[in-house]
Amino acid sequence: MCTYRSVYKNNMEHAHKNIEYFKSDFLYNELAKDEDFKIAADIFSLLSDTNRLKIFWFLCHSKECVLNISELMKMTNPAVSHHLKILKEAGLIESYRDGKEVFYTVSSQEKSKALHGIIEKLMSLTCPDFDSKHEKINENSEYLDDQVKTIKKVHDYMMENLSKRITIDELAKKFAMNSTTLKTVFKDVYGTSLAAHIKEHRMEKAAELLLQSSLNINEISCQVGYESQSKFSAAFKDFYGKSPVDYRKEKGEN
Repeated sequence: MCTYRSVYKNNMEHAHKNIEYFKSDFLYNELAKDEDFKIAADIFSLLSDTNRLKIFWFLCHSKECVLNISELMKMTNPAVSHHLKILKEAGLIESYRDGKEVFYTVSSQEKSKALHGIIEKLMSLTCPDFDSKHEKINENSEYLDDQVKTIKKVHDYMMENLSKRITIDELAKKFAMNSTTLKTVFKDVYGTSLAAHIKEHRMEKAAELLLQSSLNINEISCQVGYESQSKFSAAFKDFYGKSPVDYRKEKGEN
């Protein structure tokens, strides 16, 4: 029995030594891979800049153009473009064109996903309220609060200026938002396109003026943003199924 135990003990010690040797040999061989460690170090060094780190994290949750990123980061367009170029060359983000605009977002590569996870883990460890705030961003919407607030400002501005013909490009410039993003977020927030939404309010305003004012049709068309009475009448008939004159006459009699 003692001999068996002794042999068993010797075998276990020998096996343990083999494992330790293999482990040490493996680690030694891995440490010799200078190029692999340099690549990893270079990736971490890319995010040593606070603004670049913030841009990368932001693009992990959104798709944006330079103009919108600059507005959110309070940075110049060239400065943002510089950071985007570095991140893209490293394969951490990618870009695509939508009309005239170029949008950026996190790449689908595993290293981007891994870095995103590391950043959020570190943030949750160092910032106690990070997790709860982050969950709200993911639960509420794919858009950031700032974008939704901007769209609501766009809506209010249009309601106050129904008599003016304002283009999408003019709105985009005034509210510092990419025109494609503006149209997309507006539709998601209000459930219809900006053009259709504004047309509805113009028609409702026109109907109100027809019944509650003595303005003629041409004056009303100007009040709701139509330079041409014929175009206004056509739009009104398409919306209510009758011309402005007939609408005023029928509703007035009732």
